[in-house]
Amino acid sequence: MPFQPFDIHEDIAKAWTPPGAFYTDETAYEAAKERVFAPSWQFLGDLDAAKVPGQATPFTILEGCLDEPVVLTRDANDQIHLVSNVCTHRGMLVVEGACNERFLRCRYHGRRFGMDGRFQHMPEFEGVEGFPCEKDHLAPIPRFEWSKLLFASIRPSHSAEDVLRPMLDRVGWMPLDQAVHEPTQSRDYMVNANWALYVENYLEGFHIPFVHASLNSVIDYGRYAVELHDHCSVQVAYTDSGGDVFALPESSPDYGQSIAAYYFWVFPNLMFNFYPWGLSVNVVRPLGPSRTKVSFIRYVWDPSRLGTGAGGDVDRVEREDEAIVEAVQKGLRSRIYDRGRYSVARETGTHHFHRLLTQALFGG
Repeated sequence: MPFQPFDIHEDIAKAWTPPGAFYTDETAYEAAKERVFAPSWQFLGDLDAAKVPGQATPFTILEGCLDEPVVLTRDANDQIHLVSNVCTHRGMLVVEGACNERFLRCRYHGRRFGMDGRFQHMPEFEGVEGFPCEKDHLAPIPRFEWSKLLFASIRPSHSAEDVLRPMLDRVGWMPLDQAVHEPTQSRDYMVNANWALYVENYLEGFHIPFVHASLNSVIDYGRYAVELHDHCSVQVAYTDSGGDVFALPESSPDYGQSIAAYYFWVFPNLMFNFYPWGLSVNVVRPLGPSRTKVSFIRYVWDPSRLGTGAGGDVDRVEREDEAIVEAVQKGLRSRIYDRGRYSVARETGTHHFHRLLTQALFGG
């Protein structure tokens, strides 16, 4: 049946999952772009992209889905700016590649902007009434910085502080300032499944004993914990196997525990997987109703611990997850299946995601 608005009951014991049609319908996918992703905070990269005055680096907010062009700059006063990368004259991209300049100039007709995006000059524009005005500047883009990590939103429905606060409070002690982006450790995966299927699989440890034998051997499934927050959640993987664990400071609420990994999810599509060796930022990029690109972006602060513990074979775990969600996508094309139920004990994270999803899509 075609996609129709649906509700997820607030009581997980009474709730039904989204209908199968949601994961295959083009209308549902397009609605999610504007109602779910455009108001969300997205991970862009890190501030090393504009490390010295005069540097400018273009980015795309959620490439393949929102495709919003922006540019990160650092001006002569050493101030960071994030502005629209679309010329206010005729829509040309202003910065087409990383560069180091005194100002930004569109190569189409020569319109010039300061590194802060403010309009400076336009040739052959004498006689244009009311010019220049505020609309002739490159629009500033809402941004948030956590250590060196950079986030942006086109039209945020909530402040970044409200969205990310539980993660910052819980693991803010980790040495992100020492983390080095490792392209050789990073990788993109193409998944033939709806983006939401990938997210909801991530949000429950229920499948770990059945799908991830290697991961299950280094964590304590019985103590696997899920904690819910307004705009995010965290899964905490404990271990009793004597494997690689965090050296937690006394300021941590988990001090004294043997924790192998923290898995933070931020609505709707960001995942921050903290391991003793560093951080894997996973960005789920919707490309269509049944096509998703997942980017694993690695930041390493202790390379000697790579290949150990819960973060020891992330590629294998990803491929196992990929096979599962692709099979589910095929199953959801069924004319017989409609909706399922939740495990009260093990699927609170997935239920939480579905509640936030329906609120963003349909309000209420």
